[in-house]
Amino acid sequence: MISKNTDSPDFNRKDHWEHVYSEKKSTEVSWYQQHPQHSLDLIKATGVDVSARIIDIGGGASTLVDFMLDAGYKNLSVLDISQGAIEQAKSRLGARADKVAWLEHDITAFSPDEPYDLWHDRAVFHFLTDKIDRSSYVHTMSRALKPGAHAIIATFDLNGPEKCSGLDVVRYSPETMSAVLGDNFRLVETSTDEHVTPRASTQNFVYCRFIRVVQ
Repeated sequence: MISKNTDSPDFNRKDHWEHVYSEKKSTEVSWYQQHPQHSLDLIKATGVDVSARIIDIGGGASTLVDFMLDAGYKNLSVLDISQGAIEQAKSRLGARADKVAWLEHDITAFSPDEPYDLWHDRAVFHFLTDKIDRSSYVHTMSRALKPGAHAIIATFDLNGPEKCSGLDVVRYSPETMSAVLGDNFRLVETSTDEHVTPRASTQNFVYCRFIRVVQ
């Protein structure tokens, strides 16, 4: 697959992801997980209550929201740039989709109305190859999380793929991710995962849990 230059002025991030989800089901994208155990374990480790305000970034194709609803969480938001991804998730959930706040936004331009207790992102941050986009993401996350709130971010690790879905990515270690997030976030826990894709290839992920601190 030919890689696209995401820094080009001709690249449209939303059009790219709408095309992806018009061509593939959520179960066919490489990052699909039938059971997102690492994310669930890290969310449980935060100790947040089932009434906590939780947002899943880029979660339109993820089954995480299904398991969170099963566990009794009541205040869930799912943000995705792709309407197609969101519609696939709503169709999968059926009537339960009404229990979730669905937000169709580009995370680099998202303005949260209220603070969240927990921010979760698996496989979005590593697609932000432009420094300005990364800064916008961090600024948004800083505004979205109250002091003491949690951020869980999973990206390709240093041994992970250099490209995904036709796009270049940035690979991270816990140390490099901490450096990008800056002093507003304190790293408290990490883990790794050898994710097996629907096509049986392997993608190495690193999961990092941070706490929003007061500066």
